[in-house]
Amino acid sequence: MSTTMEDAIRRGFGSGVDRVGAERPNTIESSTLRQRSRRVAAAPADLTQARRFHSANVDVRAMERMCVLPAVSDTAALRAFKILRTRVLRRLDMHKWSSIAVSGMSVGEGKTLTAINLALALSQDVNTFVFLVDLDLQRPQVANYLGMSFEKGLSDYLLGKAELDDIVYKLQSERLGVIPNARAFQHSSEFLNSPRMGEFLGSLEREMPRRIVIFDMPPLLASDDVLAFAPQFDSLLLVVSEGKSGRAMLKGAKEVLSEMNLLGVVLNRSKERNESAYY
Repeated sequence: MSTTMEDAIRRGFGSGVDRVGAERPNTIESSTLRQRSRRVAAAPADLTQARRFHSANVDVRAMERMCVLPAVSDTAALRAFKILRTRVLRRLDMHKWSSIAVSGMSVGEGKTLTAINLALALSQDVNTFVFLVDLDLQRPQVANYLGMSFEKGLSDYLLGKAELDDIVYKLQSERLGVIPNARAFQHSSEFLNSPRMGEFLGSLEREMPRRIVIFDMPPLLASDDVLAFAPQFDSLLLVVSEGKSGRAMLKGAKEVLSEMNLLGVVLNRSKERNESAYY
């Protein structure tokens, strides 16, 4: 990285969810990531012919309470996520990336809400299908934010009790599939590298010619989950709450991020509430 993490977070890459990717990302040139980054984007998918997954049963009032867009009529937030969407799409296209892990420095940074709202914003692109995967296997929260009820989720798939058709739920549009989870795993990093997880990721890649996969992951420093799963995603979007992360935490994050492609930093709960501020 051309600046320290501390400098990046102090500058914030913009207030709220703006200016993601204002700085050159930390591009890793391992053989795995080189192979993945060479993938050429396929022609736009005929999404009307997409597989008919279950329709998601969500609670709009719960979404409003949790500040999930577009249930919240906050024009500044809507505008900010549209800007974030445009910049993320540009960066993904530039590097031929198709997957994003969203993580925070610690608990309570707002990474789950950012992942959900980014997925909703990206799904508005008519040529793109988005999968939102609740991969915080220690504290799954995506379904709670959506007020979503479901029969089977990712944990059922990983345990061999469900198939892909059983765990993908279409949300609002035909271009967003949510893979929720209700069960926490004590040994989550082992499940992240299991053969069953490999089958799951392969199924998502085959499902749509042009698709973006967003993984809502545990906080960066809370466990080794993000580091263990790093070979499986193309880029990482880091969510940081202003004034919450100390120097020791920033130093630890810098060491972890040195092994990943940093898509950008989202500065959350900024005191400078301007046109692009969110919280």
